[in-house]
Amino acid sequence: MDTTTGPAWTQGERAKAAARLMLGWIALLWAIEAIDFATGHALDAYGITPREADGLGGILTAPFLHFGFGHVAANSVPLLIFGFVAALGGIRRFLAVSALIILADGVGIWLISPAYTVTAGASGLVFGLFGYLVVRGFVERKVLGIAVGVVIAAVWGGSFFLGILPTNTEVSWQGHLCGLAAGVVTALYFRRPAASRPALGRTGR
Repeated sequence: MDTTTGPAWTQGERAKAAARLMLGWIALLWAIEAIDFATGHALDAYGITPREADGLGGILTAPFLHFGFGHVAANSVPLLIFGFVAALGGIRRFLAVSALIILADGVGIWLISPAYTVTAGASGLVFGLFGYLVVRGFVERKVLGIAVGVVIAAVWGGSFFLGILPTNTEVSWQGHLCGLAAGVVTALYFRRPAASRPALGRTGR
């Protein structure tokens, strides 16, 4: 009996799937913010409250919550671009990468952010995907991945560097820093060899 898997997705199919996923993700963020606005910002309380047991649940909910439409708008474009590029490497891999970044970033915020604050927003994930994409090509030794990382670093590197400075008190620099670190570590964890051998089919009888 032949147990080989079906044909792999073409790049076009993968690009369409990545685009649908990220457009749906962005639409979800805007829908949640619309609900938050309609309820008098009742959802804002479900962000991360540092070093409080009740704030731990915010680790999972905070990346989907924002403090106003301007906040979600600021995160939508970079999340759409970085998410799409990362998802081109595989949807399941992208979801695993995003989940690890969200968890690590959330724990970091819970541990080091100032007391009596509430942190929410997708910027931690955005910074994580930035770090992931910049580093991924180098650790996998793939020319295209390196080129993508260099372009992303050249276009967004300056603003992202400013976003992790402790002097920037208008944003959660702790969340940005933890997200960036999580993205770099995740790229190392999920690294693939530069060239892999084709999978061999198995037959049984």
